[in-house]
Amino acid sequence: MGRTSDGRPGVVRRLHGLKRWMYRGARPHGVARMMNRVSQLLYSAGLLSPARAMTLEVTGRRTGRRVTFPVVVADLDGERYLVSMLGTRANWVRNVRAAEGRAVLMRGGREPVILVEVEPADRAPILRRYLELAPGARPHVPVDRHAPLEEFERIAADFPVFRVVRISPPAPSPAPAAEQGKARSARGDAGPRAGRG
Repeated sequence: MGRTSDGRPGVVRRLHGLKRWMYRGARPHGVARMMNRVSQLLYSAGLLSPARAMTLEVTGRRTGRRVTFPVVVADLDGERYLVSMLGTRANWVRNVRAAEGRAVLMRGGREPVILVEVEPADRAPILRRYLELAPGARPHVPVDRHAPLEEFERIAADFPVFRVVRISPPAPSPAPAAEQGKARSARGDAGPRAGRG
C-alpha cells in the first residue's frame, strides 16, 4: 500500500479528506447528517456501539428546541470529557455555552449533566486521549494521536473541551405530617390509642 509524504497510507489520507469534506464549514452535510441520525439512535439506545458513544442533547440557542448530536465521551483520571472535533465553530459548542453548560447525555437512559469548559492549558492530555477513543475525529484534528503532548498544546485553544459533571437528583422531601398520618391510617396503624399511658 502506497504511503504519502506524511507517512499515512494513501487510502487513509483520502478517507480523511472525505470526512473533512462531509463536515466542511464545521457543520455536517448530506451523508454526514444521515450518519449522525443513525448514530444518535444507536448511541441513545446503547446498541451496536462502544460504551463511550452517547448522544448529547442541548437546547438550541436560537430555536429553544432540543438539539441532539452523537458524541464520544473521553475518560481520563477518573473524569469524563466531551471534545469538539470541529473546533470552536461547532454548533453544539455554541449551544452548550449559551445554555451555561446544561445538557443531557443519553445511552440507555437520560443523564442530566453540567458541561464545564476546560481551560486550553489543561486540554492537551484530554485531546490525546480523545483521539485514542474516537477514530472518526482524527481527520479533523491536525495532530497524530501518538504525538507528544507539546503538539497537542499548540492546538488546544482551537478545540473546546468540556468536563462532564453529573447532576444528582434532589433527595425526596419528607411528606407533611397530615399525609404521613393518612398513610399510617391506610396501613391500619392508627398510632397511640387512648387509655395508654
